[in-house]
Amino acid sequence: MVVKSHNTPLGRVFDVFNYIILAIIALAMIVPFFYVIAGSFSTESELARRAFFIIPETFSLNAYKYIFSTPTFIRGIGVSIFVTIAGTLISLSLTLTMGYALSKSRLIGHKWYIYIVIFTIIFQGGMIPTYLLIRDLGLLNSLWALILPIAMNPMWLIIVISFFRNIPKELEESARIDGCTDLGVFWKIALPLSKPIIATFALFYAVQYWGDYFNALLYISDNSKYPVMLLLQNIMTMADTQFGEVDTLVEQPDESLKLAVIVVATVPIMLVYPFLQKHFAKGMMLGSVKG
Repeated sequence: MVVKSHNTPLGRVFDVFNYIILAIIALAMIVPFFYVIAGSFSTESELARRAFFIIPETFSLNAYKYIFSTPTFIRGIGVSIFVTIAGTLISLSLTLTMGYALSKSRLIGHKWYIYIVIFTIIFQGGMIPTYLLIRDLGLLNSLWALILPIAMNPMWLIIVISFFRNIPKELEESARIDGCTDLGVFWKIALPLSKPIIATFALFYAVQYWGDYFNALLYISDNSKYPVMLLLQNIMTMADTQFGEVDTLVEQPDESLKLAVIVVATVPIMLVYPFLQKHFAKGMMLGSVKG
């Protein structure tokens, strides 16, 4: 009879020690975020006076009033939501379809296609050639310039290819016997089995599109098409004239503004994560690249 280690005195001591270490690590990650939230609702004088706190003494919305007083901020949120949703759908479609095709050894030249994908991981065109390409394609000042240049992540594509290779061939063969085409096998067999990895990379791509401001800085000159991250970046640098005048009746904060920017940039993704958490860890394990 095998006795489980955690039922022994030494095993129970190890479990308690393990829980304590994990709790300390969790607190080290959570407490600073609580400070950021509390600091964003506090006054400048309190931030200067108190080095650390969880509950502000004086509740203030000055930082958020300053952020939302920009006339184009709501429009920027709409732009970011559109880019994030459309970009995530496009990126998932490209990654899943290309990953499924390249996972099949019967595809003529599939190894060369994979080599090309790996080549793009090591060597990239650079900022100036990419800008010239976007210009020549007529995408400047277009929201597609915020989506298409980063629509495919080659590293994540390699993981998806590895995942599809691990799907049992017997399932596909039985589907073909029932009369499914390649598209039918992909739609009815591969995709339903891919929910964990779809959820994982949906989160990755959503974070990528939501947090991206550099492409907008390069390709967008019309401030009505600025995503929220570029607006927040301009707020951080106090470049108010680039995106609209700020209400002068609102007190201009400093430190609390920086903390409020972090909250505004982080909360939307945090609201999405709980819906994908169930599949996240499983998706990362299933998509692991095997030697």
